[in-house]
Amino acid sequence: MLDINLLRRDLPAVVAGLEKRKSPQPFLDVALYRHLEAERKSLQTETETLQARRNALSKQVGQRKAKGEDGAELIAEVGAIAQAMASGAARLDALQGELGTLLMGLPNLPDASVPVGADEHGNLEVRRWGQPRQFEAAARDHVELGAPLGMDFDTGALLSGSRFSFLRGPMARLHRALAQFMLDVQTAEHGYTECYTPYIVNREILEGTGQLPKFRDDMFWVLRGGDESQPEQYLISTSEISLTNTVRGQILAAETLPIKLTAHSPCFRSEAGSAGRDTRGMIRQHQFDKVEMVQVVAPEASPATLETMVGHAEAILQKLELPYRVVLLCSGDMGFGAVKTYDLEVWLPAQATYREISSCSDCGAFQARRMQARYRNAQGKTEFVHTLNGSGLAVGRTLVAVLENHQQADGSIAIPAPLRPYLGGMAVLVPAR
Repeated sequence: MLDINLLRRDLPAVVAGLEKRKSPQPFLDVALYRHLEAERKSLQTETETLQARRNALSKQVGQRKAKGEDGAELIAEVGAIAQAMASGAARLDALQGELGTLLMGLPNLPDASVPVGADEHGNLEVRRWGQPRQFEAAARDHVELGAPLGMDFDTGALLSGSRFSFLRGPMARLHRALAQFMLDVQTAEHGYTECYTPYIVNREILEGTGQLPKFRDDMFWVLRGGDESQPEQYLISTSEISLTNTVRGQILAAETLPIKLTAHSPCFRSEAGSAGRDTRGMIRQHQFDKVEMVQVVAPEASPATLETMVGHAEAILQKLELPYRVVLLCSGDMGFGAVKTYDLEVWLPAQATYREISSCSDCGAFQARRMQARYRNAQGKTEFVHTLNGSGLAVGRTLVAVLENHQQADGSIAIPAPLRPYLGGMAVLVPAR
C-alpha cells in the first residue's frame, strides 16, 4: 500500500509514477481521490471547530452553575454539537474506508532505476551465464524425455483436469531431490531459516502481501464443507504469502533484522489470465512446487539485499550447470507490489529460448504498510520494514531445465554432480526399456 501522506504531499508525482506502469486504464481516479480528500479535510476542520465550540460552551456552563445561574440553553447547544460531531465521525470513518479501498487498488511505484516500458519487450538484459549446448540432433523437449521416466500428464488430467501433472518413479525422485538440494543450499550456504507453512491462508493474509483484492480471480478459494459462513480462505499461490506475513502486526527490534526465511511448498494458481499459454508440459501448471526466499530488512538495506537474493537464486542454476540470463523488468512488466524486479530465465534447448525460472523483487514498505510490520530504528522511532522475495527456484521448471539441458542421445539424463547425493549416488537417469 502506498503512503496516503505521499498522495497528499505530491499527488502529481504519484500519478507520474503510476503512469510508468503503462496500464491501459489509470490505476488512480484522480477526481474521486480529490473529492474524497477534500471532504475529509472539510469534515476534520468542521470537527475541530465544533470541538472548540463545545469546550467553550462547557466552560461557560460550569461558570453559570458556579454562580447559580441557568445554563439550559448552553447545555442544549452542547448536546446538539455532540450529535453533529457523532454524525461527522461516522461520515469520516466512511471516507477513510473509501480512501483505504482506493489505496488498496494502487500498485507500488517503480524505482528510479527501473526502465520504463509497457511489457516484456521493454525489459533489460543484465547478464548471461553459461553457454547453451549444441546438440548433434534436434533437442527433445521435457515431455518426450520425461514420459519414459515417469512424467505422466494423462493421469494428472484424469485426476484433476488440464494443467496438472503426475510424477512417478525417477521423475518423482528427481523432483524431490531438486527441492531438497535447493533448501540445503539456501539454508547452509546463504543463511536462510527453513520453514514449513500453511498452504491455506485467510483473506487478510493475502491482502497483506498484495494478492487481494486485485488478483482474487487468480487464486483458488477454499470452502469448509461448502459452508460459506466460514472465514474467507485461499490456497497459497506462493509461500512468500505465509513467510512474509509472519511479521504482520509486529514492532521488531532493529537487531533482529535481517530476517531470512525459506520454504518449500506447493503453489496453486488458477492462471485466469493465461488461457491458451504454455499448455504443453510443466511450464505453466495450476499446481507446482517452489522453494521461496523472503527477507525482512531495514529500509536502507533493501537495494543491496535484492542484488544478493538474485545471487542466491543464480547459485542454484550455476551448481546445476544450467545456462541462464538475468533480466531487469521494465515498469509495465513488474508485479503489483514491487518497486524493482529481476527475473532469472533458464535456457530451454527444445524451445531454443530463455524462460523464467525465478523472480526476485524488492517491495519496499508496500507490503509492510498493508501488514503493519514495523521496527524500531536507531533513534528509537518506529518505521515500516522493507520486504523482499524471490524464487530459489521453481522446482518444476528446474526439472524441465535439467531434463532438456542434460539429455543424452539415448534419452537418458546426466545428473549434475551436486544432485547425485540426493539420488543415492546415481549419475544417470535411464528410461525403462
